[in-house]
Amino acid sequence: MQPPNPIMVRVVEEPVEATTVADVLLGSLGLAGALILTAAVLGAILGATLIGIKLLRARYNLEPAQDLQELRVTPGATRP
Repeated sequence: MQPPNPIMVRVVEEPVEATTVADVLLGSLGLAGALILTAAVLGAILGATLIGIKLLRARYNLEPAQDLQELRVTPGATRP
């Protein structure tokens, strides 16, 4: 018995798309936009939280403890 002829297989890779300057710029603008949007949303959440705390303090008459040393920034203030 003769061995069968060897089978030659040639693997052809798919062509790689070239990355252009426009692709890089669009990607960076997209990333910057996502970061700005995230910062705006987190800022709105923090602002709403601070306003909510202030409103709750006003509603229940809960004032924060005052510091023992206050800054006196008035024109007629004198040093002790």
